[in-house]
Amino acid sequence: MDIKGISGVGLTQGFGLQQSQPATAIEGAGKFFSELVNKVNDLSLQSDTAIQQLATGENRNLHETMIAVEKASVAFQFMAQVRNKALDAYQEVMRMQV
Repeated sequence: MDIKGISGVGLTQGFGLQQSQPATAIEGAGKFFSELVNKVNDLSLQSDTAIQQLATGENRNLHETMIAVEKASVAFQFMAQVRNKALDAYQEVMRMQV
């Protein structure tokens, strides 16, 4: 199931994550989370760089800096929600009786 965003771009496509068919679901989930964390880290580093450039006067575009900061913030919030849902699913599976 592909969840479409407001602009019609899938959530994983919006973050630049690749969707391929791995050998197992565990490998796929691990790869997805790894790519998600790497992408969020990259956006955070870009945000930090933009803030440093604004503070030192290299870049005078406040709006571009704020856009970079908000991108990093939204990406982190998305990653946190994905993690929360994965933990909820895991806990639900653990509660199941065999």
